[in-house]
Amino acid sequence: MRMLVVEDELKLASFVRQALEEAGHQVDVAYDGEVGLGMARAGAYDVLILDHMLPGRTGRDICESLRADGNSVPILMVTARDTVQDKVAGLDAGADDYLTKPFSLEELQARLRSLMRRSSHREGRTLQVEDLLLDTETRHGRRGSRTIELTAREYSLLHFMMKHAYEPVTRAMISEEVWGFDFDTNTNVVDVYINYLRNKVDRGADKKLIHTIRNVGYQLG
Repeated sequence: MRMLVVEDELKLASFVRQALEEAGHQVDVAYDGEVGLGMARAGAYDVLILDHMLPGRTGRDICESLRADGNSVPILMVTARDTVQDKVAGLDAGADDYLTKPFSLEELQARLRSLMRRSSHREGRTLQVEDLLLDTETRHGRRGSRTIELTAREYSLLHFMMKHAYEPVTRAMISEEVWGFDFDTNTNVVDVYINYLRNKVDRGADKKLIHTIRNVGYQLG
């Protein structure tokens, strides 16, 4: 999963990022509310972890702005404030869950798993574009009767492209979604992985689903 952590406590942000990356997630970090809102709007994240009190904008401000945009990304609000009124205010602003500092890593991960289960239930377990299916729980694909085994990076790339089916996506959009904001865009790794997917998705199929859009990037569907 791709996650954004917006937290101005540097040590806590570093601890959370390391723990989540070790659990296999891709994690971006912002230390300022204004920057965090911009990253949340620009990137396709699976979940946001927001501190309540931030410089620039509060976590509540970020929630309200994203929900006003129509962005339904799952949001976990983290704060040292533990009054009922504070929790109600955060949930009313659009947060999906609330975690009070100090917290254990085990509780953080359990709440994230719960958020993602709820999100998967809302969105549906399976994505489909024509005869291409992607199971978001098993992370396996299927083209017609043929099963497609995917690496973690291939799954992230295919998931992103299927969510943006029939829309051209640039290499920059792909690199930010699949590899993160600190990705080196001077490499050809995006093209390499597109070719990996082409070999798995379009191999032997009469109709090709992955297309190169000249001077733009790629399109699925």
